[in-house]
Formats: sequence, structure tokens, C-alpha cells
Amino acid sequence: MATLIADKFEAWKAEANARFDQLKANEEELNRIFAEIYGMVGEVPIEVEDKYVSVARVFDTADEIPESFKGNKYVRTRRDDIVSLISYAVGCMFGRYSLDVDGLVLADAGATVDDYLAKVPEPTFMPDADNILPVLDGEWFEDDVVMQLYRFLAAAYGEETLDANVAYIEDALGSDLRTYFVKEFYKEHVKTYKKRPIYWMFQSPKKGFSCLVYLHRYNPSTVGEVLGKYVRPYREKLDQRAGMLERSDRTADVKAAAKMRARVKELEDWERDVMYELAHARIEIDLDDGVKVNYNKFPHALAKVTGLSDWK
Repeated sequence: MATLIADKFEAWKAEANARFDQLKANEEELNRIFAEIYGMVGEVPIEVEDKYVSVARVFDTADEIPESFKGNKYVRTRRDDIVSLISYAVGCMFGRYSLDVDGLVLADAGATVDDYLAKVPEPTFMPDADNILPVLDGEWFEDDVVMQLYRFLAAAYGEETLDANVAYIEDALGSDLRTYFVKEFYKEHVKTYKKRPIYWMFQSPKKGFSCLVYLHRYNPSTVGEVLGKYVRPYREKLDQRAGMLERSDRTADVKAAAKMRARVKELEDWERDVMYELAHARIEIDLDDGVKVNYNKFPHALAKVTGLSDWK
């Protein structure tokens, strides 16, 4: 059945806020009872401040949050919940989660799609086959993270509501999905996981190319696949597009071509100086060593994160 995310959010907000109001009322009633028992009515506060109620209170926007809630770490906004939904969707893309079963599905080192299918034989939504999700500012690959999100939304909520749900998500984010993934997703993921991300972003120095890889599905062939299946084809597509634009009489096209040429050069240098060697090294990782140790086995190949990556 087709479902609107807007309706789901409103239902969740009503449920969460009713729970908040009930818990606050319960705590205030307990305060009143104990004040009466110990003869301290009028001497101790009965009312519980909003910032001390320890369950979620949901608002549409941050601007709606009253001053009385400042400092309450359980306060959430519509954007917060949409960001959580996107994070869950990316988890489903990698097979960490599934629409069909509860809890973690793929969480062991070197997990594969076959392992996923052994646990979820008839999935509503199939995880990405090669564990690589390009994150680019245009539709260069059919299996990039934005296209996969569209497929997830259609599987989870129905094809009929896809356009409405995408519009709702983008309104909550304050940007289109592609811009969000390029500029915000990884920063928020790193923050959520306290600088120990489980989804890693392979990224060229000037961010001309980026893709996400799930740590638990990494294998020694992953860097080679990033290089051979995405970086090189992307560079070739950029080169071809630049050639077409350079034949245009429009100034905007010529400028766009120049930017593409610069990106091609960046990717050539990155491939030669960083990715080629790492691909041939077929690096092994050990999850028991922790994220920081493993992350630093890929200097200049992964997005630099302060407090995580050691390379300069």
C-alpha cells in the first residue's frame, strides 16, 4: 500500500508528544505525592521543567523549539527524523539492515550479498551488489546513492507516492537529495558515530569523486573495484562531456567544460599517486583493530576526518 512519509511523521510526532506529556504529568504527580507524604508542599517544586523530561519531544522545525526545552537532548525536529530515515535507508542499501527483518543483518567482516540472501531469501529491497555507492553532483551512474534511495523509497512506501515523498524529504532537509549527500551526509554520519564511521567515503583530494563503502562488506578487492568500475569510467565520461561542451558557442558551456577538465586532471593524479597502489596492495583490514587503525590504512584515499585520519 502506498504510504506518505508526511503521514508517518505526523503519527510519530503525535505518539511521541503524547508520551512526553504523559511522562511529565506522571513525574509531577509523583513529586506532589512525595511532597504531601513528607509535609513539604510549597517548599519543594512540583512542576518538572521541559528540559528534564527524558523522552523524545518532536517539533517540525528548530525555530519552533521553546526556550524551556533548551538543553533537552531528547528534542527532535522533522529534519532529525528524516536524516535518521536516510541513514537507515543507506544501511538497507548496504545490507546492514533490511525492510523484512529486525536488527542487524550484515555486520560481520567480509559479509556478502549471498550472506544477506541466506538471512533474507526474498527481500523487498535488495542491497547494492558491489558495496560501492557513488556520491556525485550529477546522475553519472545508475546505482549511485541518490538513485538507490529512490528505489528504497519506492520499495518501502510505494511507487505512487515516490514523488511526494522525495519532495517531503527535500523540504525537511532544506536542499535537494543530491546536494545533501554531496555536502552533508558523511559529515553527519561521522558525527553520529563519534568519528568512528561504519560507512567510509572514498574521496579525491578536491572532492571531484566520492563514493560510500560499508566497512563490514569491505574486502581486498574493494579499492580496485572503486577504481575500475567507477573512478576511471567517471573520468572518461567527464572527458567525453567536456569535449562536447567545448564545441558549444555558449560561454556557460565552455566554463563547464573547463571545470570538467580540471576534475579529470584531479582524478588522473589521484589514480596515479594514490588509488593504483592501494588497489594493487589488496589491503586486508581487521575489525578487531578498530575503525581508526583500519581507516589509516588508506591515506589520501578516504575523506579526511579530523581526529580520525592521521595523514596530512
